[in-house]
Amino acid sequence: MFAKVIVDIAHSQVDKVFEYSCPPQTQVGCRVKVPFGGRIIEGFVIGVSQTSEFAAEKIKPVTEIYDELPALVPECFTLMEGIAERYRVPKAASLRLFLPTEMRLGKVNEIYVKRIKLTGASIALPKTAKKQAEALAYLQAEGDCEYVPLTKKFGSGAVNALAEKGAAEIYKVKRNRAPSYAASGETDTKVLTDAQCGAVGYIENSPHTVNLIHGVTGSGKTEIYLNLIADKLKEGRTAIFLVPEISLTPQMAAQLRARFGGQAAILHSGLSAGERFDEWWRLRSGEAKIAIGARSAIFAPLENIGVIIIDEEHDSSYRSETAPRYSTAEIAKMRAEYNGCKLVLGSATPSVESFIEAREGRSGLVTLTERINGKPLPEIIIADMRRELKRGNPSNLSRALREELEATLSTGNQAIIFINRRGYSQTVICTDCGYVAKCRSCDVSLTYHSEENCLKCHYCGAKYRMLPACPDCGGSRLRYSGTGTQRVVAELAQLYPSARIVRMDNDTVSGKDGHYKILKQFAEKKADILVGTQMIAKGHDFPSVTLVGILDADMSLHFSDYRSGERTFQLITQVAGRSGRAGAKGKVVLQTYSPENYILRFAVEYDYNGFFENEVKMRKAALFPPYSLICRVMVVAEEDGAALEALKSVYFAMEELRNSDPREFIFFNKMHSPIKRIKDRVRYQVLARMRTEKYLKAIYEIAAANSSSDVLVYVEENPANLS
Repeated sequence: MFAKVIVDIAHSQVDKVFEYSCPPQTQVGCRVKVPFGGRIIEGFVIGVSQTSEFAAEKIKPVTEIYDELPALVPECFTLMEGIAERYRVPKAASLRLFLPTEMRLGKVNEIYVKRIKLTGASIALPKTAKKQAEALAYLQAEGDCEYVPLTKKFGSGAVNALAEKGAAEIYKVKRNRAPSYAASGETDTKVLTDAQCGAVGYIENSPHTVNLIHGVTGSGKTEIYLNLIADKLKEGRTAIFLVPEISLTPQMAAQLRARFGGQAAILHSGLSAGERFDEWWRLRSGEAKIAIGARSAIFAPLENIGVIIIDEEHDSSYRSETAPRYSTAEIAKMRAEYNGCKLVLGSATPSVESFIEAREGRSGLVTLTERINGKPLPEIIIADMRRELKRGNPSNLSRALREELEATLSTGNQAIIFINRRGYSQTVICTDCGYVAKCRSCDVSLTYHSEENCLKCHYCGAKYRMLPACPDCGGSRLRYSGTGTQRVVAELAQLYPSARIVRMDNDTVSGKDGHYKILKQFAEKKADILVGTQMIAKGHDFPSVTLVGILDADMSLHFSDYRSGERTFQLITQVAGRSGRAGAKGKVVLQTYSPENYILRFAVEYDYNGFFENEVKMRKAALFPPYSLICRVMVVAEEDGAALEALKSVYFAMEELRNSDPREFIFFNKMHSPIKRIKDRVRYQVLARMRTEKYLKAIYEIAAANSSSDVLVYVEENPANLS
């Protein structure tokens, strides 16, 4: 027998199939150990044959087979080819996506627990064997139980003696390390409304692979998803359910577990290595039929997939920012086409690109215009912060927001305060000379964190002691500029001393259950006010929340990004949607320094169609995506000289393309990246805006040709973050 193997080295020079002799039990999809270049490394079997084209003496043998059940399903190899071609990465890099990292590196294995049970054989025990008799009586009363606790109770000698005499049998069972929040809840099947029934029927009978559900917040999209999954499980098929944030996974997992029990498995990077390993194997073995998680769960080891759901499809977190730089929706569409199933995208604020596809008939469209309980969308009150300053209010909280908070707390309801910054203050500035505290390793300002009295870099995580004085001029007049979550919490605590306030940002959700603990505390009404960043902006459903405050609502409008208006509209709509989902009517106080901005006006009216029509006209006129392609080639290196040499080489090669077809290039230039340095690595970029994808493959080849061990060169298409 001979195995065709891809070695687990993500490098173009070894991006090919190698052949090894193998034992008869070798199966396609197994992980194996093979000799390669003087060492033993891991590989993936992509084919098995009885014969080989090579001479027997030239073929080395597989040294070890890892899996009885192949780790990789057949679909992986089709996707491997598609991903490698689409994102220009080695095949090994594609296959790695389908396996938990610790599993690949051999750092985690299954856990087995010893148990003991009676065999049914009768034995005579001497009167002196009191412990054996007690252990025997205990097993007769309790049935089989864990071995170790039994030995602690009666002694290992007595327990082992029962096994040696044939009265009991010691055996091993696999123990699953389930996430702590993965317990099943009560089954809660809801009766669908006519609109929901219509949506389910439309999607199941749609001629389109991709179908978009555009439904206002609270319109019952989740119940549609659950019914689509239930229908596919009845057909013996499986499902993938994606959410944009790890923080949303516990809530959605609870709903899936309540409906489908142990058939739902959780996959995301916030789990421990053991939990992720065991949940992954539950899916691979067929014990679990539904994979739920963030972006990486799209690679779940499921077969015969019946439906793939991407909730909050507009979210930028669905695009990977590390190689391979894939779009989750593109991978999902590949899997949907392979399995002949539906891909369902859902959002109250679909991305412009997705809505264009649906409006032009290239994908299906379901529209839900009302909340499931008939409740109106929350009223949005605009608070003009310019007037607040003129009235002598220097606070981060407008008078309108304070009044609404008082009313909310007095009625026993809850409030969410959203601010798009963590920490206490955004920057520390010397008012004498203008010095701004910056990270030594990154070209970004440091953020002050009051709880630790330190400065932190939010890019590399470095901590610095708080400055006693300005290092440039020695002045002591240091001012905190900007507002973060810590400062807002401090201000709220001063205004409402009896209110219970919790904060949710990257600093407070440390540990694998950090998100879950805070959300559980708030959901159980053990807190009155939740202050947080984007991780509280979408997907959550808290029945007692009747007020949402949005601080610095217009901050994202001022980013130098063609998507800034779209992101601002999405963010406001999503955050506002957390209010008034159950009982009392919800309210939203939107604080802004630009109340006349047209984006905010569309958001206040929940007018997605008006926003969309306006945005499409602007993008068509300015030739921005999807009416063009933005292609950024990043050059990153520790040494500035090496980065500049690679930059010049990339630029001149791309310039040849531009000169050969100047009309194709709308914009073309080389420059420093907006953030010039991160983690002591300098960053340059070549930025091009092109009418089509005509030269995209050539640009990927240019990037690959200039990437080396010293300089990383990679391509980003329509990057979600241009910083």
